[in-house]
Amino acid sequence: MTAIDQKNAVMTEYVEVETAAGRVRGCWRPTTGGRGRPRSAAFLGIPFAEPPVGALRFQAPVPKAPWGGVLDALEFGATAQRGDPGVTLIPEPSVPGESTLNVNVFTPDPTASGLPVLVWIHGGGFFAGSPASEWYDGRNFNRDGVVTVTLSYRLGFDGFGWIEDAPSNRGVRDWLLALEWVQQNIATFGGDPSRVTIAGQSAGGGAVLTLLGMEKAQHLFHGVYAISGALADVARPRAEAFGRALAADAGVEPTIAGFGTVSEERLLELQKKATQLGPDSLTSMIEEGLALGPSVDGDLLPRPTREALRAGIGADKPLVLGATDDEFTMALSAAPKILRWVPKSLLLKKLGMPKAAMRAYLDANADVVAKGSVRIAGRYLTDRMFRAPLVNIAADRAEAPTWLYRFSWPSGTFGFAEHCLDVPFFFDCLDGPAMEPLAGPNPPQTLADEVHSAAVAFIVTGVPGWERHQEDRGIVRVYDTPTRDVADAYASVRPLRGVAS
Repeated sequence: MTAIDQKNAVMTEYVEVETAAGRVRGCWRPTTGGRGRPRSAAFLGIPFAEPPVGALRFQAPVPKAPWGGVLDALEFGATAQRGDPGVTLIPEPSVPGESTLNVNVFTPDPTASGLPVLVWIHGGGFFAGSPASEWYDGRNFNRDGVVTVTLSYRLGFDGFGWIEDAPSNRGVRDWLLALEWVQQNIATFGGDPSRVTIAGQSAGGGAVLTLLGMEKAQHLFHGVYAISGALADVARPRAEAFGRALAADAGVEPTIAGFGTVSEERLLELQKKATQLGPDSLTSMIEEGLALGPSVDGDLLPRPTREALRAGIGADKPLVLGATDDEFTMALSAAPKILRWVPKSLLLKKLGMPKAAMRAYLDANADVVAKGSVRIAGRYLTDRMFRAPLVNIAADRAEAPTWLYRFSWPSGTFGFAEHCLDVPFFFDCLDGPAMEPLAGPNPPQTLADEVHSAAVAFIVTGVPGWERHQEDRGIVRVYDTPTRDVADAYASVRPLRGVAS
Protein backbone atom coordinates (compact mmCIF):
# COMPACT_ATOMS: atom_id res chain seq x y z
CA MET A 1 0.00 0.00 0.00
CA THR A 2 1.53 3.33 -1.06
CA ALA A 3 0.51 6.97 -1.01
CA ILE A 4 2.15 10.19 -2.15
CA ASP A 5 2.71 13.13 0.17
CA GLN A 6 1.87 15.92 -2.31
CA LYS A 7 3.46 18.66 -0.21
CA ASN A 8 6.85 16.96 0.07
CA ALA A 9 6.61 14.84 -3.08
CA VAL A 10 7.53 11.73 -1.10
CA MET A 11 6.01 8.30 -1.68
CA THR A 12 4.98 6.61 1.57
CA GLU A 13 4.53 2.86 1.75
CA TYR A 14 2.11 1.80 4.46
CA VAL A 15 1.91 -1.51 6.29
CA GLU A 16 -0.87 -2.92 8.46
CA VAL A 17 -0.82 -5.31 11.41
CA GLU A 18 -3.63 -6.90 13.40
CA THR A 19 -3.31 -6.47 17.17
CA ALA A 20 -5.55 -8.01 19.84
CA ALA A 21 -7.52 -4.75 20.08
CA GLY A 22 -7.71 -3.93 16.38
CA ARG A 23 -5.82 -3.24 13.18
CA VAL A 24 -3.08 -0.58 13.02
CA ARG A 25 -1.42 1.15 10.08
CA GLY A 26 2.27 2.08 10.11
CA CYS A 27 4.76 3.08 7.46
CA TRP A 28 8.12 1.97 6.12
CA ARG A 29 11.32 4.04 6.43
CA PRO A 30 14.96 3.30 5.56
CA THR A 31 17.52 2.21 8.13
CA THR A 32 20.98 3.77 8.15
CA GLY A 33 24.52 2.46 8.21
CA GLY A 34 24.50 0.64 4.90
CA ARG A 35 24.31 -2.88 6.30
CA GLY A 36 21.76 -5.38 7.56
CA ARG A 37 18.08 -4.94 6.86
CA PRO A 38 17.44 -1.90 4.64
CA ARG A 39 14.11 -0.76 6.06
CA SER A 40 12.08 -0.45 9.24
CA ALA A 41 8.33 -0.23 9.78
CA ALA A 42 7.18 2.25 12.45
CA PHE A 43 3.84 1.98 14.25
CA LEU A 44 3.49 5.02 16.52
CA GLY A 45 1.17 5.83 19.40
CA ILE A 46 -0.67 2.51 19.68
CA PRO A 47 -2.79 2.72 22.84
CA PHE A 48 -2.31 -0.15 25.28
CA ALA A 49 -4.67 1.34 27.89
CA GLU A 50 -7.63 3.66 28.12
CA PRO A 51 -6.73 7.34 28.61
CA PRO A 52 -5.97 7.92 32.33
CA VAL A 53 -8.36 10.85 32.69
CA GLY A 54 -11.59 11.52 34.55
CA ALA A 55 -12.52 8.56 36.74
CA LEU A 56 -9.40 6.67 35.55
CA ARG A 57 -6.92 9.44 36.40
CA PHE A 58 -5.58 7.97 39.65
CA GLN A 59 -6.50 4.34 39.00
CA ALA A 60 -4.54 1.36 37.75
CA PRO A 61 -4.38 1.34 33.93
CA VAL A 62 -7.32 -0.27 32.13
CA PRO A 63 -6.53 -2.28 28.95
CA LYS A 64 -7.58 -0.53 25.77
CA ALA A 65 -10.98 -1.61 24.46
CA PRO A 66 -11.09 -2.96 20.90
CA TRP A 67 -11.67 -0.52 18.06
CA GLY A 68 -13.20 -0.95 14.64
CA GLY A 69 -11.55 -0.26 11.31
CA VAL A 70 -7.87 0.61 10.99
CA LEU A 71 -6.12 2.87 13.49
CA ASP A 72 -3.51 5.15 11.94
CA ALA A 73 -0.26 4.73 13.87
CA LEU A 74 1.70 7.27 11.87
CA GLU A 75 2.43 9.92 14.50
CA PHE A 76 3.58 9.79 18.11
CA GLY A 77 0.79 9.52 20.64
CA ALA A 78 0.19 11.87 23.55
CA THR A 79 2.91 12.04 26.19
CA ALA A 80 2.60 12.39 29.95
CA GLN A 81 5.23 15.14 29.77
CA ARG A 82 3.32 18.40 29.37
CA GLY A 83 4.33 21.72 27.85
CA ASP A 84 7.60 22.70 26.26
CA PRO A 85 10.37 20.97 28.25
CA GLY A 86 12.87 23.57 27.06
CA VAL A 87 16.43 22.65 26.15
CA THR A 88 17.12 19.13 27.42
CA LEU A 89 20.10 16.81 26.99
CA ILE A 90 17.97 14.41 24.94
CA PRO A 91 15.37 15.92 22.58
CA GLU A 92 12.12 14.58 24.08
CA PRO A 93 9.10 16.46 22.70
CA SER A 94 5.82 16.81 24.54
CA VAL A 95 2.72 15.77 22.60
CA PRO A 96 -0.67 17.02 23.83
CA GLY A 97 -3.65 14.73 24.26
CA GLU A 98 -5.36 12.43 26.74
CA SER A 99 -4.34 8.97 25.49
CA THR A 100 -0.90 9.03 27.10
CA LEU A 101 -0.60 5.27 27.67
CA ASN A 102 0.70 4.11 24.32
CA VAL A 103 3.56 2.23 22.70
CA ASN A 104 5.66 2.76 19.59
CA VAL A 105 6.69 -0.38 17.73
CA PHE A 106 9.53 -0.56 15.21
CA THR A 107 9.99 -3.78 13.25
CA PRO A 108 12.16 -4.92 10.35
CA ASP A 109 9.50 -7.37 9.17
CA PRO A 110 6.01 -7.87 10.62
CA THR A 111 5.70 -11.12 8.64
CA ALA A 112 8.75 -12.62 10.35
CA SER A 113 8.67 -14.77 13.46
CA GLY A 114 10.96 -15.29 16.42
CA LEU A 115 12.88 -12.00 16.28
CA PRO A 116 14.34 -10.77 19.59
CA VAL A 117 12.65 -7.78 21.19
CA LEU A 118 13.95 -4.65 22.94
CA VAL A 119 11.54 -2.66 25.14
CA TRP A 120 12.82 0.82 26.05
CA ILE A 121 11.67 2.87 29.07
CA HIS A 122 12.65 6.53 28.85
CA GLY A 123 14.25 8.54 31.65
CA GLY A 124 13.48 11.95 33.08
CA GLY A 125 13.59 11.55 36.84
CA PHE A 126 10.14 9.88 36.87
CA PHE A 127 8.58 13.34 36.34
CA ALA A 128 9.70 14.26 32.81
CA GLY A 129 10.86 12.70 29.56
CA SER A 130 9.06 11.32 26.55
CA PRO A 131 9.22 8.32 24.21
CA ALA A 132 8.59 10.66 21.25
CA SER A 133 12.29 11.24 20.62
CA GLU A 134 14.14 10.66 17.38
CA TRP A 135 16.97 9.32 19.51
CA TYR A 136 14.76 6.41 20.56
CA ASP A 137 13.83 5.43 17.00
CA GLY A 138 14.34 1.68 16.70
CA ARG A 139 15.22 1.73 13.00
CA ASN A 140 18.85 0.67 13.49
CA PHE A 141 18.00 -2.02 15.99
CA ASN A 142 15.59 -3.15 13.24
CA ARG A 143 18.47 -3.04 10.78
CA ASP A 144 20.19 -5.58 13.02
CA GLY A 145 17.18 -7.83 13.39
CA VAL A 146 15.72 -6.58 16.70
CA VAL A 147 12.07 -5.54 17.08
CA THR A 148 11.96 -2.41 19.29
CA VAL A 149 9.20 -1.00 21.49
CA THR A 150 9.20 2.31 23.37
CA LEU A 151 6.50 3.01 25.90
CA SER A 152 4.77 5.98 27.51
CA TYR A 153 3.77 5.97 31.18
CA ARG A 154 2.31 8.32 33.78
CA LEU A 155 4.86 10.68 35.32
CA GLY A 156 5.23 12.67 38.52
CA PHE A 157 2.47 12.65 41.10
CA ASP A 158 -0.11 11.20 38.73
CA GLY A 159 2.17 8.20 38.18
CA PHE A 160 3.91 7.76 41.52
CA GLY A 161 2.35 9.96 44.20
CA TRP A 162 0.79 8.51 47.35
CA ILE A 163 -2.99 9.00 47.57
CA GLU A 164 -4.88 7.53 50.49
CA ASP A 165 -7.42 5.49 48.53
CA ALA A 166 -5.67 5.11 45.17
CA PRO A 167 -3.59 2.20 43.84
CA SER A 168 0.09 2.74 44.55
CA ASN A 169 2.82 2.93 41.90
CA ARG A 170 0.46 3.72 39.04
CA GLY A 171 3.40 4.42 36.71
CA VAL A 172 4.85 1.00 37.54
CA ARG A 173 1.48 -0.55 36.77
CA ASP A 174 1.64 1.23 33.41
CA TRP A 175 5.00 -0.47 32.70
CA LEU A 176 3.52 -3.83 33.62
CA LEU A 177 0.47 -3.43 31.39
CA ALA A 178 2.66 -2.25 28.49
CA LEU A 179 4.84 -5.34 28.93
CA GLU A 180 1.70 -7.51 29.03
CA TRP A 181 0.71 -5.84 25.76
CA VAL A 182 4.08 -6.83 24.32
CA GLN A 183 3.58 -10.43 25.44
CA GLN A 184 0.17 -10.51 23.78
CA ASN A 185 0.92 -8.64 20.56
CA ILE A 186 4.59 -8.59 19.63
CA ALA A 187 4.43 -11.81 17.60
CA THR A 188 2.21 -10.02 15.07
CA PHE A 189 5.09 -7.56 14.53
CA GLY A 190 7.62 -10.39 14.00
CA GLY A 191 8.86 -10.52 17.58
CA ASP A 192 9.25 -13.41 19.99
CA PRO A 193 7.54 -12.81 23.38
CA SER A 194 9.96 -15.28 24.97
CA ARG A 195 12.98 -13.14 23.94
CA VAL A 196 12.24 -9.71 25.48
CA THR A 197 15.01 -7.50 26.85
CA ILE A 198 13.97 -4.42 28.83
CA ALA A 199 16.28 -1.41 28.79
CA GLY A 200 16.27 2.19 29.91
CA GLN A 201 18.45 5.12 30.88
CA SER A 202 18.56 7.22 34.06
CA ALA A 203 15.06 6.89 35.59
CA GLY A 204 14.41 4.38 32.80
CA GLY A 205 17.47 2.45 33.95
CA GLY A 206 16.05 2.59 37.46
CA ALA A 207 12.73 1.37 36.08
CA VAL A 208 14.20 -1.77 34.54
CA LEU A 209 16.17 -2.51 37.73
CA THR A 210 12.94 -2.08 39.70
CA LEU A 211 11.24 -4.57 37.39
CA LEU A 212 14.19 -6.96 37.71
CA GLY A 213 13.63 -7.09 41.48
CA MET A 214 9.82 -7.37 41.23
CA GLU A 215 8.43 -10.88 41.63
CA LYS A 216 5.20 -10.01 39.81
CA ALA A 217 7.11 -8.89 36.70
CA GLN A 218 9.39 -11.88 36.13
CA HIS A 219 7.29 -13.50 33.38
CA LEU A 220 7.35 -10.35 31.24
CA PHE A 221 11.01 -10.15 30.18
CA HIS A 222 14.15 -12.24 29.83
CA GLY A 223 17.09 -9.81 30.05
CA VAL A 224 17.85 -6.33 31.40
CA TYR A 225 20.13 -3.54 30.15
CA ALA A 226 20.34 -0.64 32.64
CA ILE A 227 22.05 2.56 31.49
CA SER A 228 22.87 4.98 34.33
CA GLY A 229 20.13 3.39 36.39
CA ALA A 230 18.83 5.48 39.29
CA LEU A 231 16.66 3.52 41.72
CA ALA A 232 13.97 5.38 43.62
CA ASP A 233 12.63 2.81 46.13
CA VAL A 234 10.85 5.60 47.99
CA ALA A 235 10.04 4.48 51.53
CA ARG A 236 6.29 4.35 52.21
CA PRO A 237 6.37 6.88 55.08
CA ARG A 238 8.22 9.37 52.88
CA ALA A 239 5.81 8.81 49.99
CA GLU A 240 2.84 9.33 52.29
CA ALA A 241 4.31 12.47 53.84
CA PHE A 242 4.90 13.93 50.37
CA GLY A 243 1.34 13.12 49.28
CA ARG A 244 -0.19 14.65 52.39
CA ALA A 245 1.95 17.78 52.07
CA LEU A 246 0.98 18.21 48.40
CA ALA A 247 -2.69 17.82 49.30
CA ALA A 248 -2.30 20.47 51.99
CA ASP A 249 -0.66 22.83 49.50
CA ALA A 250 -3.57 22.24 47.12
CA GLY A 251 -6.12 22.74 49.91
CA VAL A 252 -7.73 19.31 49.42
CA GLU A 253 -7.99 15.98 51.19
CA PRO A 254 -5.30 13.42 50.19
CA THR A 255 -7.86 11.24 48.42
CA ILE A 256 -8.90 10.50 44.86
CA ALA A 257 -11.88 12.83 45.31
CA GLY A 258 -9.65 15.57 46.72
CA PHE A 259 -6.90 15.42 44.12
CA GLY A 260 -9.53 14.92 41.41
CA THR A 261 -10.59 18.54 41.92
CA VAL A 262 -7.07 19.80 41.23
CA SER A 263 -6.40 20.45 37.56
CA GLU A 264 -3.47 18.79 35.87
CA GLU A 265 -1.83 22.20 35.36
CA ARG A 266 -2.20 23.19 39.03
CA LEU A 267 -0.91 19.84 40.28
CA LEU A 268 2.14 20.13 38.04
CA GLU A 269 2.83 23.60 39.47
CA LEU A 270 2.61 22.31 43.04
CA GLN A 271 4.72 19.26 42.21
CA LYS A 272 7.43 21.41 40.65
CA LYS A 273 7.54 23.66 43.70
CA ALA A 274 7.66 20.69 46.11
CA THR A 275 10.50 18.96 44.25
CA GLN A 276 12.62 21.96 43.28
CA LEU A 277 16.25 21.43 44.20
CA GLY A 278 18.26 24.11 45.92
CA PRO A 279 21.74 24.08 47.48
CA ASP A 280 20.40 22.73 50.77
CA SER A 281 18.13 20.10 49.23
CA LEU A 282 20.85 18.61 47.03
CA THR A 283 22.43 16.82 49.97
CA SER A 284 19.08 15.39 51.05
CA MET A 285 18.49 14.10 47.52
CA ILE A 286 21.88 12.38 47.62
CA GLU A 287 21.01 10.79 50.95
CA GLU A 288 17.34 9.96 50.35
CA GLY A 289 16.94 9.86 46.56
CA LEU A 290 14.06 11.23 44.52
CA ALA A 291 10.79 12.14 46.20
CA LEU A 292 8.67 10.76 43.34
CA GLY A 293 9.29 7.36 41.83
CA PRO A 294 8.56 3.70 42.51
CA SER A 295 7.79 3.28 46.21
CA VAL A 296 8.12 0.32 48.54
CA ASP A 297 4.37 -0.17 48.88
CA GLY A 298 4.10 -3.68 50.33
CA ASP A 299 2.27 -4.78 47.18
CA LEU A 300 4.12 -4.53 43.88
CA LEU A 301 7.31 -3.67 45.77
CA PRO A 302 7.17 -5.47 49.11
CA ARG A 303 10.84 -4.64 49.80
CA PRO A 304 13.60 -2.44 48.37
CA THR A 305 15.04 -3.56 45.05
CA ARG A 306 18.53 -4.36 46.33
CA GLU A 307 17.07 -6.50 49.09
CA ALA A 308 15.02 -8.37 46.49
CA LEU A 309 18.08 -8.92 44.32
CA ARG A 310 20.06 -10.24 47.29
CA ALA A 311 17.22 -12.70 47.88
CA GLY A 312 17.68 -14.02 44.32
CA ILE A 313 14.77 -12.33 42.54
CA GLY A 314 15.71 -11.96 38.87
CA ALA A 315 18.84 -14.11 39.26
CA ASP A 316 17.91 -16.08 36.13
CA LYS A 317 17.91 -12.89 34.05
CA PRO A 318 21.16 -11.67 32.42
CA LEU A 319 21.93 -8.05 33.30
CA VAL A 320 24.19 -5.41 31.77
CA LEU A 321 24.62 -2.19 33.74
CA GLY A 322 26.93 0.78 33.65
CA ALA A 323 27.19 4.56 33.67
CA THR A 324 29.08 7.45 32.17
CA ASP A 325 32.13 8.58 34.11
CA ASP A 326 30.82 12.04 34.97
CA GLU A 327 27.03 11.90 34.99
CA PHE A 328 26.49 14.99 37.16
CA THR A 329 29.63 17.07 36.60
CA MET A 330 27.75 19.25 34.13
CA ALA A 331 25.30 20.26 36.87
CA LEU A 332 28.16 21.96 38.72
CA SER A 333 30.14 23.30 35.79
CA ALA A 334 27.89 26.38 35.47
CA ALA A 335 29.53 27.82 38.59
CA PRO A 336 33.24 26.98 38.25
CA LYS A 337 34.46 30.45 39.22
CA ILE A 338 32.75 30.14 42.58
CA LEU A 339 33.53 26.51 43.30
CA ARG A 340 37.15 26.48 42.18
CA TRP A 341 38.13 28.50 45.25
CA VAL A 342 36.37 26.17 47.68
CA PRO A 343 38.75 23.61 49.22
CA LYS A 344 37.98 20.16 47.84
CA SER A 345 37.48 18.61 51.26
CA LEU A 346 35.05 21.36 52.31
CA LEU A 347 33.05 21.07 49.09
CA LEU A 348 32.82 17.29 49.35
CA LYS A 349 31.80 17.55 53.00
CA LYS A 350 29.02 19.98 51.99
CA LEU A 351 27.83 17.40 49.47
CA GLY A 352 27.67 14.72 52.15
CA MET A 353 30.99 12.95 51.79
CA PRO A 354 31.53 10.88 54.97
CA LYS A 355 34.63 12.05 56.81
CA ALA A 356 35.87 8.49 57.21
CA ALA A 357 35.87 7.97 53.44
CA MET A 358 37.38 11.35 52.44
CA ARG A 359 41.09 10.56 52.29
CA ALA A 360 40.68 7.17 50.65
CA TYR A 361 38.32 8.64 48.05
CA LEU A 362 40.61 11.55 47.17
CA ASP A 363 43.57 9.17 46.88
CA ALA A 364 41.61 6.79 44.65
CA ASN A 365 40.59 9.68 42.37
CA ALA A 366 43.86 11.59 42.19
CA ASP A 367 43.54 12.01 38.42
CA VAL A 368 40.17 13.78 38.83
CA VAL A 369 41.34 15.78 41.87
CA ALA A 370 44.07 17.26 39.66
CA LYS A 371 41.35 18.75 37.42
CA GLY A 372 39.94 20.94 40.19
CA SER A 373 37.10 21.23 42.67
CA VAL A 374 34.28 21.17 40.11
CA ARG A 375 35.48 17.95 38.53
CA ILE A 376 35.98 16.06 41.77
CA ALA A 377 32.66 17.30 43.16
CA GLY A 378 30.90 16.19 39.97
CA ARG A 379 32.64 12.83 40.08
CA TYR A 380 31.60 12.37 43.72
CA LEU A 381 27.94 13.07 42.86
CA THR A 382 28.23 10.64 39.95
CA ASP A 383 29.81 7.97 42.11
CA ARG A 384 27.40 8.38 44.98
CA MET A 385 24.25 8.32 42.84
CA PHE A 386 25.22 6.04 39.94
CA ARG A 387 28.58 4.28 39.89
CA ALA A 388 28.93 2.97 43.46
CA PRO A 389 25.28 1.77 43.50
CA LEU A 390 25.71 -0.16 40.25
CA VAL A 391 28.75 -1.98 41.62
CA ASN A 392 26.73 -2.74 44.76
CA ILE A 393 23.91 -4.13 42.61
CA ALA A 394 26.36 -6.39 40.79
CA ALA A 395 27.56 -7.66 44.17
CA ASP A 396 23.96 -8.18 45.33
CA ARG A 397 23.42 -10.57 42.41
CA ALA A 398 26.38 -12.74 43.45
CA GLU A 399 26.73 -15.44 40.77
CA ALA A 400 23.81 -14.27 38.61
CA PRO A 401 24.94 -13.39 35.06
CA THR A 402 25.99 -9.73 35.21
CA TRP A 403 28.23 -7.54 33.05
CA LEU A 404 29.56 -4.08 33.91
CA TYR A 405 30.66 -1.28 31.59
CA ARG A 406 31.89 2.30 31.86
CA PHE A 407 31.25 4.93 29.21
CA SER A 408 34.39 7.06 29.38
CA TRP A 409 34.61 8.81 26.02
CA PRO A 410 34.73 12.57 26.70
CA SER A 411 32.18 14.74 24.92
CA GLY A 412 33.63 17.15 22.41
CA THR A 413 31.40 19.81 23.95
CA PHE A 414 32.00 19.30 27.68
CA GLY A 415 35.32 17.48 27.82
CA PHE A 416 33.95 14.64 29.96
CA ALA A 417 31.42 11.81 29.68
CA GLU A 418 28.24 13.45 30.94
CA HIS A 419 24.73 12.19 31.65
CA CYS A 420 22.86 10.93 28.54
CA LEU A 421 25.97 10.97 26.32
CA ASP A 422 25.88 7.20 25.78
CA VAL A 423 22.25 7.03 24.62
CA PRO A 424 22.80 7.92 20.93
CA PHE A 425 25.68 5.43 20.83
CA PHE A 426 23.37 2.72 22.18
CA PHE A 427 20.72 3.47 19.52
CA ASP A 428 23.38 4.11 16.82
CA CYS A 429 21.79 7.42 15.89
CA LEU A 430 24.75 9.82 15.76
CA ASP A 431 23.12 11.35 12.68
CA GLY A 432 20.13 12.41 14.81
CA PRO A 433 19.07 15.94 15.78
CA ALA A 434 20.62 18.01 18.61
CA MET A 435 23.69 15.79 18.70
CA GLU A 436 26.42 18.44 18.72
CA PRO A 437 25.29 20.24 21.93
CA LEU A 438 25.69 16.99 23.84
CA ALA A 439 28.51 15.18 22.03
CA GLY A 440 30.35 17.88 20.10
CA PRO A 441 31.18 17.76 16.39
CA ASN A 442 31.88 14.42 14.73
CA PRO A 443 31.36 11.93 17.58
CA PRO A 444 33.10 8.64 16.68
CA GLN A 445 30.92 6.27 14.67
CA THR A 446 33.33 3.44 15.47
CA LEU A 447 32.42 3.80 19.14
CA ALA A 448 28.70 3.77 18.30
CA ASP A 449 29.32 0.59 16.33
CA GLU A 450 30.92 -1.01 19.41
CA VAL A 451 28.28 0.09 21.93
CA HIS A 452 25.35 -0.74 19.67
CA SER A 453 26.70 -4.09 18.46
CA ALA A 454 27.32 -5.21 22.05
CA ALA A 455 23.73 -4.24 22.91
CA VAL A 456 22.45 -6.21 19.90
CA ALA A 457 24.56 -9.21 20.89
CA PHE A 458 23.12 -9.11 24.40
CA ILE A 459 19.53 -8.82 23.14
CA VAL A 460 20.04 -11.67 20.67
CA THR A 461 22.18 -14.07 22.74
CA GLY A 462 22.08 -12.88 26.37
CA VAL A 463 25.84 -12.23 26.28
CA PRO A 464 27.29 -8.78 25.37
CA GLY A 465 30.79 -9.90 24.38
CA TRP A 466 33.10 -9.43 27.36
CA GLU A 467 33.71 -11.33 30.60
CA ARG A 468 31.01 -11.60 33.25
CA HIS A 469 31.44 -9.66 36.46
CA GLN A 470 33.39 -11.69 39.01
CA GLU A 471 33.51 -10.16 42.47
CA ASP A 472 34.96 -6.67 42.99
CA ARG A 473 37.94 -6.84 40.69
CA GLY A 474 36.33 -8.35 37.64
CA ILE A 475 36.55 -7.22 34.03
CA VAL A 476 34.68 -4.07 32.99
CA ARG A 477 34.14 -2.96 29.39
CA VAL A 478 35.42 0.63 29.15
CA TYR A 479 33.91 2.41 26.14
CA ASP A 480 36.35 4.98 24.82
CA THR A 481 38.68 5.44 21.87
CA PRO A 482 39.97 2.81 22.00
CA THR A 483 37.50 0.62 23.84
CA ARG A 484 39.17 -1.87 26.16
CA ASP A 485 38.37 -4.44 28.82
CA VAL A 486 39.88 -3.51 32.17
CA ALA A 487 40.11 -5.40 35.44
CA ASP A 488 38.77 -3.56 38.51
CA ALA A 489 37.80 -0.51 36.46
CA TYR A 490 35.50 0.71 39.24
CA ALA A 491 38.23 0.65 41.89
CA SER A 492 37.90 4.41 42.43
CA VAL A 493 34.38 4.04 43.88
CA ARG A 494 35.38 1.47 46.50
CA PRO A 495 35.64 4.02 49.35
CA LEU A 496 31.93 4.83 48.84
CA ARG A 497 30.61 1.28 48.54
CA GLY A 498 29.44 1.21 52.13
CA VAL A 499 27.59 4.55 51.99
CA ALA A 500 25.94 4.40 48.54
CA SER A 501 22.48 2.87 48.36
